[in-house]
Amino acid sequence: MADSFGPVGGDDGVVRRVVDAAEPAREPIRVLVVDDHALFRRGLEIVLAQEEDIQVVGEAGDGAEAVDKAADLLPDIVLMDVRMPRRGGIEACTSIKEVAPSAKIIMLTISDEEADLYEAIKAGATGYLLKEISTDEVATAIRAVADGQSQISPSMASKLLTEFKSMIQRTDERRLVPAPRLTDRELEVLKLVATGMNNRDIAKELFISENTVKNHVRNILEKLQLHSRMEAVVYAMREKILEIR
Repeated sequence: MADSFGPVGGDDGVVRRVVDAAEPAREPIRVLVVDDHALFRRGLEIVLAQEEDIQVVGEAGDGAEAVDKAADLLPDIVLMDVRMPRRGGIEACTSIKEVAPSAKIIMLTISDEEADLYEAIKAGATGYLLKEISTDEVATAIRAVADGQSQISPSMASKLLTEFKSMIQRTDERRLVPAPRLTDRELEVLKLVATGMNNRDIAKELFISENTVKNHVRNILEKLQLHSRMEAVVYAMREKILEIR
């Protein structure tokens, strides 16, 4: 079979590219960029425009405008700052999830405050990245979140685990409602999710297929009645399904 993207010369001398009909191109990931700095928004748009599988469909300068744009555009990903005038990103998260339920939200911010990270997760954010990351990492994070993964800057993940440990210690004497029972394999998967591993790495670690990992993660979320991997980790640690040492 010929190369699906191999160059083909036409009669007019123009080099053309042919796509194999048996391998339809994936629809671009539609992104809404939200930041109160116009120059930063423009820079992100220029960078992401270089990615063939990512399309910036709109921009907004604050959380209130972001909610309106999300309702109109129904983006796959909302890339949003935390602190903005009129309405901040965290406050806008809940409203965006209401008007565009399928949209996934990545906070892209300079704030490394644990409180902002916690509030963003509670409000429905699937990613929390610091603006110190490279432009390549932004595109990679967008793809990962679009595929159902959670993304948190390593320094923030460390703070998150530290706070989880303190939270568990503070509630050590409190009687908890029995958690839904997970199988041994589901517990193994959940523990690896808690370390930040993606589905591919978990599959390699447990010698199972990536699809099997996805099925386990889906079953875990259904049993715990949660909506994201991040919520599952928070729940598991709070209910002492997992131990932090």
